[in-house]
Amino acid sequence: MTVSTARPSDGVRVVTVDRPPVNALPVQGWYELADAVRTAGRDPEVRCVVLAAAGRGFNAGVDIKELQRDTGHEALIGANRGCAEAFAAVYTCEVPVVAAVQGFCLGGGVGLVGNADAIVASEDAVFGLPELDRGALGAATHLARLVPQHLMRTLYYTSRTVTAAELLAHGSVWRVVPHPELMHTALELAEEIAAKDGHLLRLAKAALNGIDPVDVRRSYRYEQGFTFEANLAGTADRVRDTFGKEA
Repeated sequence: MTVSTARPSDGVRVVTVDRPPVNALPVQGWYELADAVRTAGRDPEVRCVVLAAAGRGFNAGVDIKELQRDTGHEALIGANRGCAEAFAAVYTCEVPVVAAVQGFCLGGGVGLVGNADAIVASEDAVFGLPELDRGALGAATHLARLVPQHLMRTLYYTSRTVTAAELLAHGSVWRVVPHPELMHTALELAEEIAAKDGHLLRLAKAALNGIDPVDVRRSYRYEQGFTFEANLAGTADRVRDTFGKEA
């Protein structure tokens, strides 16, 4: 099973992604994740959702092998739409979403946590968008919610990563803890949130989304148009074959 849901305490639901070896999701996996988050948020008994992952890393983005097996564009279109659905599900979840991040959080992983309401990270967590090395574009919308604009651009152009400690310094991560303490800390925050009135929490989530300066769903879909253009031009395949280096 790629996505599972647990009920560790009153008012809290944990949605966990588990797809070895690196939690890179195929098209169907992104839709499963979107459905799980939406279902949890719609439950009137839920007041906070924790988004977590099993294994050594949080999320490595899209399953590149699935794209490479497809001789047409069906897998790419599916991945684009699936990612958009999963990211939007986190953003529009009716209750706050806390992301518990360990290890690598790359590509689609940044899309997920960038749309979360709060982030708790382990000391080994790193965040980045290696898109230009994979022949793709996207999720700059979400990285821009984690770091200042010029740093976002530098990270995007270089495919470099930032550590959880660096994000803590920018104020986008709530706590950085040793790996064994990650879920305990994330659940502690979720339970603090879940102690609030459920109706007011849902109103608060809608209100905060309503005052966001950027429409993240539209912004991300705009980025994806350039990903598709790169594929149509043959650039994506060439870049993937050369590991992001100029031929």
